[in-house]
Amino acid sequence: MQTDIDPRTLIGRKAFDREGSKIGTVDEVYLDDATGEPEWAAVRTGLFSRDVFVPLEPSEVVGDTLRVPYDRALIKDAPDFGVGRHLSPEQELQLYHHYGLDVTG
Repeated sequence: MQTDIDPRTLIGRKAFDREGSKIGTVDEVYLDDATGEPEWAAVRTGLFSRDVFVPLEPSEVVGDTLRVPYDRALIKDAPDFGVGRHLSPEQELQLYHHYGLDVTG
Protein backbone atom coordinates (compact mmCIF):
# COMPACT_ATOMS: atom_id res chain seq x y z
CA MET A 1 0.00 0.00 0.00
CA GLN A 2 1.12 3.56 -0.51
CA THR A 3 2.81 4.53 2.72
CA ASP A 4 2.36 8.27 2.18
CA ILE A 5 -1.41 8.18 2.70
CA ASP A 6 -3.00 9.00 6.04
CA PRO A 7 -5.02 5.92 7.10
CA ARG A 8 -7.80 8.18 8.36
CA THR A 9 -8.40 9.27 4.75
CA LEU A 10 -9.33 5.67 3.87
CA ILE A 11 -12.43 5.72 6.06
CA GLY A 12 -15.51 6.29 3.94
CA ARG A 13 -13.86 5.29 0.66
CA LYS A 14 -15.65 2.78 -1.54
CA ALA A 15 -13.81 -0.54 -1.87
CA PHE A 16 -13.81 -2.68 -5.02
CA ASP A 17 -12.63 -6.23 -5.72
CA ARG A 18 -10.20 -7.16 -8.48
CA GLU A 19 -12.99 -7.39 -11.06
CA GLY A 20 -14.16 -3.86 -10.23
CA SER A 21 -17.26 -4.96 -8.30
CA LYS A 22 -18.11 -2.88 -5.26
CA ILE A 23 -17.44 -4.65 -1.95
CA GLY A 24 -18.58 -1.85 0.35
CA THR A 25 -17.25 1.14 2.26
CA VAL A 26 -14.14 1.32 4.45
CA ASP A 27 -15.41 1.51 8.03
CA GLU A 28 -12.19 1.26 10.05
CA VAL A 29 -8.43 0.95 9.54
CA TYR A 30 -6.31 -1.31 11.74
CA LEU A 31 -2.63 -0.55 12.30
CA ASP A 32 0.20 -3.04 12.75
CA ASP A 33 1.13 -3.23 16.46
CA ALA A 34 4.87 -3.25 15.77
CA THR A 35 5.19 -0.68 12.98
CA GLY A 36 2.11 1.50 13.36
CA GLU A 37 1.55 1.17 9.60
CA PRO A 38 -1.97 0.59 8.20
CA GLU A 39 -2.43 -3.17 7.81
CA TRP A 40 -6.13 -4.06 7.54
CA ALA A 41 -9.29 -2.27 6.47
CA ALA A 42 -12.69 -3.25 7.78
CA VAL A 43 -15.09 -2.87 4.86
CA ARG A 44 -18.81 -2.56 5.57
CA THR A 45 -20.67 -4.66 3.03
CA GLY A 46 -24.17 -3.80 1.94
CA LEU A 47 -26.50 -6.77 2.20
CA PHE A 48 -26.28 -7.66 5.88
CA SER A 49 -24.09 -4.72 6.96
CA ARG A 50 -21.27 -7.05 7.91
CA ASP A 51 -17.68 -5.86 8.11
CA VAL A 52 -15.01 -7.91 6.35
CA PHE A 53 -11.29 -7.47 6.85
CA VAL A 54 -9.16 -6.91 3.76
CA PRO A 55 -5.38 -6.52 3.68
CA LEU A 56 -4.10 -3.08 2.77
CA GLU A 57 -0.99 -4.65 1.24
CA PRO A 58 -1.22 -5.38 -1.75
CA SER A 59 -4.39 -3.26 -2.06
CA GLU A 60 -4.01 0.22 -3.47
CA VAL A 61 -5.74 3.56 -3.44
CA VAL A 62 -6.88 4.57 -6.93
CA GLY A 63 -8.47 7.99 -7.08
CA ASP A 64 -11.00 8.03 -4.27
CA THR A 65 -11.40 4.24 -4.07
CA LEU A 66 -9.64 1.29 -2.47
CA ARG A 67 -8.86 -1.50 -4.95
CA VAL A 68 -8.53 -4.92 -3.31
CA PRO A 69 -6.80 -7.53 -5.55
CA TYR A 70 -8.97 -10.47 -4.48
CA ASP A 71 -12.19 -12.01 -5.73
CA ARG A 72 -15.41 -10.92 -4.06
CA ALA A 73 -16.17 -14.51 -2.96
CA LEU A 74 -12.85 -14.80 -1.10
CA ILE A 75 -13.39 -11.44 0.59
CA LYS A 76 -16.96 -12.38 1.55
CA ASP A 77 -15.71 -15.61 3.17
CA ALA A 78 -13.05 -13.89 5.30
CA PRO A 79 -13.16 -14.72 9.02
CA ASP A 80 -15.60 -12.50 10.91
CA PHE A 81 -14.07 -10.98 14.03
CA GLY A 82 -16.36 -7.99 14.40
CA VAL A 83 -15.00 -4.47 14.47
CA GLY A 84 -14.15 -1.97 17.15
CA ARG A 85 -11.78 -4.32 18.93
CA HIS A 86 -8.09 -5.01 18.61
CA LEU A 87 -7.18 -7.93 16.34
CA SER A 88 -5.29 -10.59 18.27
CA PRO A 89 -2.15 -12.15 16.73
CA GLU A 90 -4.16 -15.35 16.21
CA GLN A 91 -6.90 -13.49 14.35
CA GLU A 92 -4.33 -11.74 12.16
CA LEU A 93 -2.72 -15.10 11.40
CA GLN A 94 -6.12 -16.48 10.31
CA LEU A 95 -6.57 -13.49 8.00
CA TYR A 96 -3.07 -13.89 6.52
CA HIS A 97 -3.78 -17.55 5.82
CA HIS A 98 -7.22 -16.80 4.39
CA TYR A 99 -5.74 -14.38 1.83
CA GLY A 100 -2.69 -16.56 1.15
CA LEU A 101 -0.29 -13.89 2.37
CA ASP A 102 3.23 -14.40 3.66
CA VAL A 103 3.06 -14.25 7.44
CA THR A 104 6.69 -13.21 7.81
CA GLY A 105 6.34 -10.24 5.44
